[in-house]
Amino acid sequence: MAQPTLHDVAARAGVSIKTVSNVLRGVEGRVSARTAARVHQAIEEIDYRPNLSARRLRTGRSQVIALAVPDLGNPYFAEVATAMIGAARKAGYTLLIEETGGEAGAELGAAEHLRDPLIEGVIMSPLDLGGEALAQRTRSMPIVLLGESQPDATGDHVAVDHVAIDNAAASRALTGHLLDQGIRRIAVIGRQDHAPHATATALQRLKGYQEALAERGLAFDEELAPAVPGTHYSKEAGARAAAEILTRGERPEALYCFADVLAIGALRAAHDAGLHAPHDFALAGFDGIDEGRFTIPTLTTIRPDYADMAQQAVSALTERMSTEDPIPPRELRCGWELVVRESTQPTPSPN
Repeated sequence: MAQPTLHDVAARAGVSIKTVSNVLRGVEGRVSARTAARVHQAIEEIDYRPNLSARRLRTGRSQVIALAVPDLGNPYFAEVATAMIGAARKAGYTLLIEETGGEAGAELGAAEHLRDPLIEGVIMSPLDLGGEALAQRTRSMPIVLLGESQPDATGDHVAVDHVAIDNAAASRALTGHLLDQGIRRIAVIGRQDHAPHATATALQRLKGYQEALAERGLAFDEELAPAVPGTHYSKEAGARAAAEILTRGERPEALYCFADVLAIGALRAAHDAGLHAPHDFALAGFDGIDEGRFTIPTLTTIRPDYADMAQQAVSALTERMSTEDPIPPRELRCGWELVVRESTQPTPSPN
């Protein structure tokens, strides 16, 4: 049976081919919501799938970009992917998603996409790929990176953009919130050793924590900031680190985790030790994943503006894709907010 075409969708929905094209490209303001719904229903009913190869032959463009992330099992990257899909659709692009495992070879492969000529540009969140490796790509594809620039980046000759929140400022705000509760012994989970074994994001979050302490005249205590092996944050890593911190010597008054998944793991370790936040210690995370609204207690966190992040990343990438003129590397900032929930708000004792 022949593959359904745009003509078939248009006939089924009772609209023009141009209207179908506008709906598929996500062009806003040109199609009513009722008409768009009718087109989407027709697409589902006849099981239409765009022919990307034919599109490229017809226009010289595939309108396909890729998102490469380390781990889709991490809710943070799932939230990033959801936002990117929406931003790409609004810009008229199809987004393909690739999981790299955070391995340098896989990340370099994603940055080149030699085996997939349809892909015109890449947005990626690297864990192990530095500027020197990027500069040696054999296919100079437009690329935008999520997160702070790596501390070992080789500089301006790598024509890529970075889209990130101001991690140091956000970390400073979160640490300041804990200090405002009268807390002084704040342990951190998520510190990583210096480059090349640390992500720039981890280094910036540690910097913000240290700056907040210094602003209050408090010294940084390395005993309260043990390094987490590797570059992957996980619930297991959070549980292991929290189990060690909470059961040795003088217990800290708060745990500040550099990712919500670490904080969720810490909650489990605390429960196993007979401890509970916020009664026995305050707990805060980072990333604002949806799971934090449903933990017990609900989790105080920094939530990036995922929609802003995605819009800026897609816009920067499409700008690079649309010109052959050199564009200098750019550091683009997206919004964030401190979300205060139960895990740092002790219930007052009854009189």
